[in-house]
Amino acid sequence: MLKHRDFVPKQIEAPGFLKPGQHESFDAAVIAANEWLEDSPVTLVSLETVVLPNIWSRWEEGSKDASIGTSGDTPSRWHQFLRVWYQE
Repeated sequence: MLKHRDFVPKQIEAPGFLKPGQHESFDAAVIAANEWLEDSPVTLVSLETVVLPNIWSRWEEGSKDASIGTSGDTPSRWHQFLRVWYQE
């Protein structure tokens, strides 16, 4: 059975008034994925870089949200993460 796991850079500091949030680097997500692959008895199927808007918004559900909103009138933050597709 095909499964996936997301490695999203963690939010270090929440956004504030007129201040964007701070996040780990994409490299941190790659390191976490490599560590998980080394420690897990899975067969790697593929890796992909995913870019989604607003995954840290309080109105969204992160990388697993099926519908993530954007608007042309308000600022939108795009976030990059690593998705690992695997079989057990």
